[in-house]
Amino acid sequence: MFKTFIHSTLIVIISISFFSGCKKPTKEVVIDLNEITIAEIHQAYTEGNYTSEDLVKAYMDRIEDQDEKINAITFINPEALDVARKLDEEFKSTGKLRPLHGIPIIVKDNINTLGIPTTAGSKALKNYMPSENAFIIEKLQNAGAIVLAKSNMAEWAFSAMHSESSTSGITRNPYNTNHVPAGSSGGTGASVAANFGAAGLGTDTGNSIRGPSSHCSLVGFRTTLGLISRSGIVPLYLRNDVVGPMCRTVEDATRILNAMTGFDPTDPITSHSEGKIQGDYVQYLDKNGLKNARIGVLRELSEDDPDPEIKVLFENALLDLKKQGAILIDPFVVPGFSELRQNQWCADFKKDIEQFLVDNVKNDTIKTLQDIIRIGSNSEYTTKRVLSFAENSGRWDETDLPCGDAYTDNRRIAFRQAIENMMDSLQLDAVVYPTWNHKPALIDSFATGYKGDNNQIIAPHTGQPAFTVPMGFTTGNLPVGIQFLGRMFDEPTLIKLAYSYEQGTLHRKPPELSTEK
Repeated sequence: MFKTFIHSTLIVIISISFFSGCKKPTKEVVIDLNEITIAEIHQAYTEGNYTSEDLVKAYMDRIEDQDEKINAITFINPEALDVARKLDEEFKSTGKLRPLHGIPIIVKDNINTLGIPTTAGSKALKNYMPSENAFIIEKLQNAGAIVLAKSNMAEWAFSAMHSESSTSGITRNPYNTNHVPAGSSGGTGASVAANFGAAGLGTDTGNSIRGPSSHCSLVGFRTTLGLISRSGIVPLYLRNDVVGPMCRTVEDATRILNAMTGFDPTDPITSHSEGKIQGDYVQYLDKNGLKNARIGVLRELSEDDPDPEIKVLFENALLDLKKQGAILIDPFVVPGFSELRQNQWCADFKKDIEQFLVDNVKNDTIKTLQDIIRIGSNSEYTTKRVLSFAENSGRWDETDLPCGDAYTDNRRIAFRQAIENMMDSLQLDAVVYPTWNHKPALIDSFATGYKGDNNQIIAPHTGQPAFTVPMGFTTGNLPVGIQFLGRMFDEPTLIKLAYSYEQGTLHRKPPELSTEK
């Protein structure tokens, strides 16, 4: 087998020679991986242009050829080709495609995948091989998705700034490899942006779906806390954690979301979603979704020391929203916002990780946070954070206030009610602000360059859904995102608005990774 890559179009030619006594003609399958969507993949399957097996091989070749430059992938699933063949046989037999039939996905390395290492980037879990899939992986596979590979991440998901692990090192931004892809789902962000898979999964405690998506010109969905199960996922703060899609288009993210929702008895917070899940979120993909939509502009975030280039891009985005028929309420002001956002964080890592170790890892030598400290880390940043969690628990400030989830914590509820009540009074459909106010930091100075992260402020605490969509690029070919914040369980409205904005602007473009070895 040989492969050919054509710069910028990512066309992969897979040639397979068959021998049976004498050489027979070569079968060639040409796959253009450039920005290929789920719908286009299914159309190709239906028309017989290529198979799931062909596509998996093409992505594997692409990873082998290009990942050395960005270091996004940690492990290739050795069963992926076999799974693809079985899905091809199923389609040949039934003539029917499942919703995600033969769609190769990239999975963040803190999500349990049967028979595939799940390390959370740590030395402590280096040899952890889950005995079963996370709830959402089971649902995605039932829909026909193929786990193609695991992606690098910030160790234990500690860093919103960068994605560095003890198991795989540093991931670079494919648009400019001197810069970070943000954290902690930077491996998924970089790999999906670089067309290493059809779609990806990230987790978001404060930033980690939307930050890397913004830095890598992707669509990232942080959904309502309680819409999607987190069981079988290595936690950071379970009271905040969400898992969701990171994709190149709103439509693909919506298709992945469709397969992930549902009540999970092992994650009780999903009980809040019962009766609120839509049967098919794809129906809300409306190119005219911004017409007469009322959108608030949260200047308290957008005007908080923005990079001048990002300020210009955001103002242009507001003009684009207006051109597509949106009615802007500018500024959108929430009474008491600056006070309500304070004292929301609780240091629950020790409690949550020890429960995960007992329930999932089941290894007598790794049962406590002290075991994690004993085993150590290759990262100075991670080491400091682990030691901090050993010494601190509960709310960072006002330690007498109890910590709860978004449905029981009075401080979180008050913050959400203030926002949603003001949205109601103004009849808003959503609120917008830049996903980050500053450009991706340089890898060599990420700590000092970490500025403008707007993701940590609202949704992780209120539980509201927040979607980021590409908003353009600054100098240095660095991507920027705009964020749409909605009401609890109002994903349909956010899908409609985000899709309309995306289709009206089409800001995303793929990175131009060199094809030279």
